[in-house]
Amino acid sequence: MFRPRRRRSIFDIFDEIIREFEERISEFEEEMEKAFKEKISREEFRGPYVYGLRITIGPDGIPRVEEFGNISRERRGKPLIREEMEPLVDVIERDDEVWVIADVPGVSREDIDVRVTEREVTIKAYSSERKYYKTIDLPVEVNPETAKASYRNGVLEIKIKKKKGGGEGGKGFKVTVE
Repeated sequence: MFRPRRRRSIFDIFDEIIREFEERISEFEEEMEKAFKEKISREEFRGPYVYGLRITIGPDGIPRVEEFGNISRERRGKPLIREEMEPLVDVIERDDEVWVIADVPGVSREDIDVRVTEREVTIKAYSSERKYYKTIDLPVEVNPETAKASYRNGVLEIKIKKKKGGGEGGKGFKVTVE
């Protein structure tokens, strides 16, 4: 007998995401408690400690969990605390451009270093109080020479034209932040 396949409702998907999120947070809390006790007792790094998750559902319908902050996991699953924070970043593909939007509050325009290659963008921002670092893989090849960056109210916006023909790879082009 043929039975129609039950379609998952959006609520089932969200329940699944929330369960996974709760499990990850619980495991992470335990690991962080151990790591903080070790780090603080050795006085290696005294914060701030930032950890966050962003959950998105892509156009393919698959949920994605993205971490940001200065706490991440090593290969063996142990927490790794860095001085540099990983900023929250959005990559938006337009008709002929790719936009990279990053939250890097607490730094000045002069403290930001942006480098663009055909396949990635690297953001470094160092001030006396804040340090950010992230390399972002781009969804398509771009023309690094066309990159323009602006910074207002803690938000860095980088616009790059998509690549139309051949080009050069390499170390990337330094982009002046306006």
